[in-house]
Amino acid sequence: MKKIGFDNAKYVKIQSKKIRERFKLFDKLYLEVGGKLFDDSHAARILPGFKNDVKISMFKELKDDLEIIFCINAGDIEKNKTRGEYGITYDIEIIKLINKSKKMGFSVNSVVITLYNNQVSVDKFIKKLNRNGIKTYIHTFTKGYPTDVDTIVSEEGYGANPYIETTKPLILVNAPGPGSGKLATCLSQIYHENKHGINAGYAKFETFPVWNLPLKHPVNLAYEAATADLKDVNMIDPFHLEKYGITAVNYNRDIETFPILKNILNKVTQKDIYSSPTDMGVNMVGFCINNNEAVEEASKKEIVRRYYNEKNNYKMGLCDEDTYKKIKLLMNELNIDEMYLDVIKPALAKKEKESLPVISIKVGKKIITGKQTDLLTPAGTVILNAIKHLSKIPDDIYLLSPSVLEPILKLKKEMGTGDRLTLTEVLTALSISSVTNPLAAKAMSYLTKLKNAEAHATYIVTGSDKKSLRDLKINLTCENEFLDY
Repeated sequence: MKKIGFDNAKYVKIQSKKIRERFKLFDKLYLEVGGKLFDDSHAARILPGFKNDVKISMFKELKDDLEIIFCINAGDIEKNKTRGEYGITYDIEIIKLINKSKKMGFSVNSVVITLYNNQVSVDKFIKKLNRNGIKTYIHTFTKGYPTDVDTIVSEEGYGANPYIETTKPLILVNAPGPGSGKLATCLSQIYHENKHGINAGYAKFETFPVWNLPLKHPVNLAYEAATADLKDVNMIDPFHLEKYGITAVNYNRDIETFPILKNILNKVTQKDIYSSPTDMGVNMVGFCINNNEAVEEASKKEIVRRYYNEKNNYKMGLCDEDTYKKIKLLMNELNIDEMYLDVIKPALAKKEKESLPVISIKVGKKIITGKQTDLLTPAGTVILNAIKHLSKIPDDIYLLSPSVLEPILKLKKEMGTGDRLTLTEVLTALSISSVTNPLAAKAMSYLTKLKNAEAHATYIVTGSDKKSLRDLKINLTCENEFLDY
């Protein structure tokens, strides 16, 4: 059983209290929300007990006092930048975030398109938003940024951006990913608010790195692994240490830009609000870890997963070699290697024995394997084997008869859509069979038990199988070899 290492209920209580304390210091607080507003799967993986939706659950307690602005970088729209864990582009993710927020009763103010430069694809996206009743604002490059503070904080700089009218005391500023212009949007708004005589402030709500954990704690190293492509590095906050004599962890980008940010805020508000990057934050996650051993172990596993993921991204031309090599250095610091996940060796051994592609999965304390067959992909085989094990159905009993699968496979071949049934097709066939087959129904009921299971493939899983394993919430790692099937 997975060890719990994080007190989720305590986190909701003290985090919402901290945010309330901060926004009461101002007439209006612009809160930059880093990471994911919904479904924070990274935090859930490295902090066992952290619920994916805890952030939004917490903000529900503040719902009457807040509204949301979403930001997206025009360049990310133009490049069709993709959210890796969901396989969807940032522009589609923005629309999903808006719809989800509204469905939960949150007030969504608008979308800000940042660093706009007359891109045709961006113009089409703006039309799409407008036709769906979503207000949009365009921000171009801020004149004078980052060094000429007098120009930045002037009508030529932030003043050139349109003023976004807001009505609540707390404005969450969120985005589908990093580099979306959240900070610039917050500062631009603070400039305009102060011009309107409103005492507006800024704060940052970012879960990682955890400021009150050691610099080299696995939780903080897991953050470095997650942002290896951005070249983020955790550092001791020198401003915090100098001011308070307290060691706090932050990351290079925030530390490097703090003097500029402090000057901008001072120029806008005519006072020094923060003495360090850590002061700007409201993160209380470090106070809610109640089993450090469990959290360290979960973080080490996540770093290894990131290593395999970035090796695959490198193979597919999606990142530089430096990215996965940096994560390898983090693994060396923690004295762990590529075989750290206990599903890896069994998969490789099975492949060596069978000379076929294999996926292994850990179910409870047992590791189940599934190989490619004439009928099924390894994903289809391993999931069938796993739910048979969980439901205690003997190996020699077919959940799906070949006589049922062969006509489907024949149709696939005739349509030119593949030589084997994918996991999605297997589960569809199984769900149909469950109407008349009690064993199939029993096995299907155990699919949810695979959530958070570790799995390893001897090849790069793509397409439908990858999506299906992701939808089952399985933590999949892959060897960086392509499979042609």
